[in-house]
Order: sequence, then C-alpha cells, then structure tokens
Amino acid sequence: MISKTSKEKEREVAAKEQPEDREIDLTLRPQTLTDYIGQEKIKEHLKIFLGAAKKRKEPLEHVLVYGPPGLGKTTLAHVLANEMGVPIKVTSGPAIERAGDLASLLTNLQDHEVLFIDEVHRLPRVVEEILYPAMEDFRFDIILGKGPGARSVRLDLPRFTIIGATTRLGLMSAPLRDRFGVTLRLDFYEGEEIERIVARSAKLLGIPVESEAVREIAHRARYTPRVANRILRRVRDFAEVKSDGRITIPLAKQALDLLEVDRLGLDQNDRRFLLAIIEKFRGGPVGINSLAAATNEEEDTIEDIYEPYLMRLGLLTRTPKGRVATPQAYEHLGLRPNEPQITPLI
Repeated sequence: MISKTSKEKEREVAAKEQPEDREIDLTLRPQTLTDYIGQEKIKEHLKIFLGAAKKRKEPLEHVLVYGPPGLGKTTLAHVLANEMGVPIKVTSGPAIERAGDLASLLTNLQDHEVLFIDEVHRLPRVVEEILYPAMEDFRFDIILGKGPGARSVRLDLPRFTIIGATTRLGLMSAPLRDRFGVTLRLDFYEGEEIERIVARSAKLLGIPVESEAVREIAHRARYTPRVANRILRRVRDFAEVKSDGRITIPLAKQALDLLEVDRLGLDQNDRRFLLAIIEKFRGGPVGINSLAAATNEEEDTIEDIYEPYLMRLGLLTRTPKGRVATPQAYEHLGLRPNEPQITPLI
C-alpha cells in the first residue's frame, strides 16, 4: 500500500502542507488581520477579543482553531501573535511526548507569549492532564524522583496564550476542549476571496498574470489558500518554460489541464475515488471500511482529504448506511445514474 504521505505528495491539490510550501508560506503569510483575506466573521470576533485583552493588559484567551487543512490555521496563529505584539513559539502534538517536553516549553515562555500547538488532538493523555492546570492557573506541577523519595514541585508560569489547531475536533478530549476560551471554525473560502488571495500572492512573488487567469486558477483551487498558492507556482513554472513568463488565460488552462486539475478542482485521485463508489458499489451507499479497502486508502485520508471538498461540491453525501455519489457526481464524470458503467478506474 502506498503511504498517505507519499500519495499526498503526488497531488498538486493536496491541502496538507508539503515541505516546498513552508518557505513560500513565510513570504506570502499576512502579518495582520487587515491583510488576512476571508473568514470575515471570525476576524470581527477576534478584533473584539484582541482589543479587550490589550485594554486590560492581559494575554489573549486560549484559542482553539479547527477546520480542514490548508485554510490558514497556522497563519492565523502568527497573525494573532503579531496583533498582540508578542513572540510565538511553534510545536505540534506529536512532538510533545513526555511531561518534561511540555515543562521545557512552558517554563521558557515569556509573559503574554503565544505557544502554538499544531495537531493538538494528538497530545498524549498524560501530557494533557499536566496541561490543564497550566492553562487554567498558570502553574505546573511536576514529580521529581521515583518511589518513596518522589516529591511534587509546583512551578509558577508566566501568563501565556495557547493557540491549538486541529483538523479532527472530534478526537480531542472534552476536558481539553473546555480549557480553550475561544473556539473558531475555519471554513472553505468563497471564490472571490480565493481570487484576491491569488492576486495578492502573484503580486508578492512578482508574477505577471491576467485577471481572467487569476479567476481560472482560483476556481480550480478547491476554495483553499494553500492549494491556490501551490497551483499558482506550478502555472508560473509552465509560463516561464512555454512562454515569456506572463500567465494568460489560455496558458493557465493549458497548464491546469496538464496537471489534470479539472474545472471543479478535482484531480485524478478525486475522480478515481468517485468512480470507485459508482462502479464498485453502484453509487452507494457504501461503508467507509469497504470504501477504504476498495480504493486502497486509509479511512482517515478519506474523511480528512477526500470527503470535505466533495461534500461541499455536492458530489458526495453521507447517509446512515454509508457514502453515496450524487447525480451531480455522475454528471461531472460524464456518466448516467442507474446504468452499468464501463469507464475504467484511473
């Protein structure tokens, strides 16, 4: 079986961060809420929370941000730290394996500093339990030694802010969720917002691009900023090799067709996934276990990567009996419902 990581690497429309995205994200990352495009309701709420915290000269409340990958959770954490005028330390749930790892992070924080924990749902339970009093009372209890000679030491911590990010809110324990004073859900962006993001990124990267080409790239970017920026770079490469470097609408369409990203932003893997439901299970309903076996994908990959976008487009629905391909999925693939399909899987 091909691993989830290697499969995601092959996909230009993968929302999961890839190594090549990190350096470019630093260049394109907005620094303030004003520069942060989209998520308008969330921004309005945050402006109030930030203003109140500054007025009281207190740290921002602990913030939990959740939603599909690629929508700007990490970017939002950096923006909040910038707005508060404080440093930010970045880590992830899997990286904090022991209580000592957490103690090292917390005791090195400055007053009002932000600690960003990505994939916060993957924190070990023993670490979670130690984190609770740190988040509530800004103290840290640690056991030194073993056996009869063991003793508990209480460490006072600076008043800090934890920003947690997760794509799997349901996997977080209720006690941990309750420690966050602010919970924000990032949703897919609107088409006009993605167009603004593509235009801004092209300007920052010095890429000459026609407005119609911006719209074409945005419409195939799955309403996801990370995907939009990655596709923009791919089309730029194509323009530099095949033309004079300027991205025109014919060139953008040619490049995107070469990448096999269709007009809805589906790639070969998305179409293969829908075809598996239609051809092997007569359009569904099909349980996720059977679907994972038939498509050679992990269940987490199906739930986190494929389904959110396909459901947003109305190509897939979930029912109590399983997943079902909608009539729109048949239409997009050029198939007819309730008839035997002979289109081979790709």
